[in-house]
Amino acid sequence: MITVAVPDQEVADALGDLGDDVRLVLWSPKESDAPEAERDRIDLVCVPHLHGGRHVYGRMGACTNLKAIQIPSAGFEHVAHLVPDGVVLANARGVHDTRVAEATLALALMSRRRLPQYVEAQHRGVWEQDPWTPSLADSRALIVGYGSIAEAIAVRFRACEVHVEGVARSARTAPDGTAVHAVADLPALLPDFDVVVIVTPHDESTDKLVNAEFLAAMPDGALLVNVGRGKVVDTDALLGELKSGRLHAALDVTDPEPLPEGHPLWSAPNCLITPHIAGFEVLTNHRYTDLVRRQVEALRSGGELVNAVMVGSASR
Repeated sequence: MITVAVPDQEVADALGDLGDDVRLVLWSPKESDAPEAERDRIDLVCVPHLHGGRHVYGRMGACTNLKAIQIPSAGFEHVAHLVPDGVVLANARGVHDTRVAEATLALALMSRRRLPQYVEAQHRGVWEQDPWTPSLADSRALIVGYGSIAEAIAVRFRACEVHVEGVARSARTAPDGTAVHAVADLPALLPDFDVVVIVTPHDESTDKLVNAEFLAAMPDGALLVNVGRGKVVDTDALLGELKSGRLHAALDVTDPEPLPEGHPLWSAPNCLITPHIAGFEVLTNHRYTDLVRRQVEALRSGGELVNAVMVGSASR
């Protein structure tokens, strides 16, 4: 019998019948220890959004039969050091692609067409016409961190007649035909692109990747869109470019995050900020429940779990 812990009845209802050999139990490790009767039976825990922290993963570590933890995000660096010994961590790669892609498109369109200034003018009751705002169409976009989310962004950008290329650790041609350059080539690439989208996770190799030199290489009037991680961008360097009026930015993530009241990014010119909402998908969405069903099938067959990104180690 396979036992799957889900956070609430809505998720259980969305999953539906998983087979006679599967039991669903309601448990949120953020709220309490595992039910005593289930502690030695739970095979898979589905963790909701914003359920990180040592105490949460410690409660899951007390489940002696636990095989896997399914997190709701594609990024996992924030919990990698907490995964219990021997337990597989699976991320939600693919679940959020569409949602992040449409948010990226919205941010790019709003910034390029200067929609925030028109909203602000509307609030003042002023007909503030600026008909020469640049179009997203016919621009060139470089997506840094070319994976499944980037592919979804590229589809939407190309529908707006944008030329798209990508950047990853090494050069290749992506499955969708996109030319992907090596990250080492960024200094030579940046001057040729009007829009640069950051989708990378944060680790030692991407910490402040978007630094003063990176930004200086972008052409005048270019737009930086960050839907990856805030720490990939050097905030002080970006503020310098924004205050000068040379660059524009649309940020779903920031450093620090949450962005505190009074932080200069709030009032920086040509800067659009959303509070890290691009990729949150409800766990009742079919993209997430389909993933959980695939995990159950992998447990049933003894196969490799979907989106397995690491195994917890006591040495970490």
